[in-house]
Amino acid sequence: MKNKLILGAKLFLPLLLGGIVGFIIAPFMQYNELPLPKLAPPAYLFPIVWTILYFLMGVSYILLEWNNQVDEQVRKAYYLQLIINLIWPILFFIFQWVGFSAIWLVLLIASVIYMIQIFYPKQKLSAILQIPYLIWLFFALYLNIAIWLLK
Repeated sequence: MKNKLILGAKLFLPLLLGGIVGFIIAPFMQYNELPLPKLAPPAYLFPIVWTILYFLMGVSYILLEWNNQVDEQVRKAYYLQLIINLIWPILFFIFQWVGFSAIWLVLLIASVIYMIQIFYPKQKLSAILQIPYLIWLFFALYLNIAIWLLK
């Protein structure tokens, strides 16, 4: 029973942390007031997409745990990208460091690619579940750079 509770907590950890950061940055979010590029999605789409991505992130990690494939390298890669992920909205929305945020996104993309490479030999599905996240990060980089250039 204890193991199931721990797995459940790890499954929902990205959602919980993402929600906390979302709550912290909410007073600073002025997405619709930003100079948005033509491909910018409506603001309501972001919490939906991030909820799905954080859930997939948790499922991906739990699959590794479930199959006893988590070692120090997996753990570090997973939590490092999660920390980098959670810092980005603070940099972008609270500090309004739009240019630096783009650089930070490149760091996040690199950390996710590294995580996928670490996951793949251990649990292919765990790596595959990270692909939508990676695609979204490339789109976020486009948005970030476009907003920076339009300012």
